[in-house]
Amino acid sequence: MIRLWQTGERGNVRPMKIAVTGGNGRVGQTVVQVALEQGHDVVSIDRMPPESASQLPGLVHIQADLTDYAAFAQAITGCEALIHLAAIPHPRFDPDYVVHHNNVVSSYNALSAAARLGIWRICQASSINAVGAAFSRQPRFDYLPLDEQHPTYNEDAYSLSKWLCEQQADSFARRYEQMRIASLRIHWAVPDRETVAQRRHDPPERMAKELWGYTERRAAARAFLLALTADFSGHEVFFVVASETLTAVPSLTLKEQFYPDVPLHGSLTGNQGFFNCAKAERLLGWRHDEE
Repeated sequence: MIRLWQTGERGNVRPMKIAVTGGNGRVGQTVVQVALEQGHDVVSIDRMPPESASQLPGLVHIQADLTDYAAFAQAITGCEALIHLAAIPHPRFDPDYVVHHNNVVSSYNALSAAARLGIWRICQASSINAVGAAFSRQPRFDYLPLDEQHPTYNEDAYSLSKWLCEQQADSFARRYEQMRIASLRIHWAVPDRETVAQRRHDPPERMAKELWGYTERRAAARAFLLALTADFSGHEVFFVVASETLTAVPSLTLKEQFYPDVPLHGSLTGNQGFFNCAKAERLLGWRHDEE
């Protein structure tokens, strides 16, 4: 069962009609905002109703449980592209089986419903934790900075769910050759760097498992939208993380203190981030600090 809110009248024809799941979430709201700014129509889908049905031309809100396949398919019918953000965002408060079931089933429904409806451009939210990081007892890194070729050593339900979502995308891309899917490994999504600037003064060990990284929400939103039109085939995974760390401690100093035995592949000059986002720049035309 779904509920629908129409929020505003059409002013002119938009380039694309995009379904955004998790549209009421922090990243989701930003994706919706940036998509509207770019002139797209947006169908925002969430299991919770919007806090306010703001009258914005080109925006429709739908309330639906995205683990319900029929409701999911009904909600995205008529859309040309899909950005799937809906998920339990960490393993801290919900039982492991709830986190796993919600995230993996909703992602499968997204891919399956899109394929059935002929929606061939999909971008889904993955996480840097797909390789095992913030929620591991002790992360294992084979080299630094991390890139998309790094193997996974995930060990918690949330991180496992994100890795499985990527595997599901591989499977769908093999079966449907016309489908193009991007999985974006975003990091701790924040409004902007200034809002979290105080974290620069935290003890470095507080964010060691997270490799001192973050992603600004508007930067993430731009990446999601770029992924819908980028020129690639099949399924591709991208790290989408800020180019610098949140701490004032030099990156090489952090590496030597916390990961002295991990090989260095490339450079870590100054406060350079521990995630290699060159692939996102090359295939999506995305850089974190560009608006």
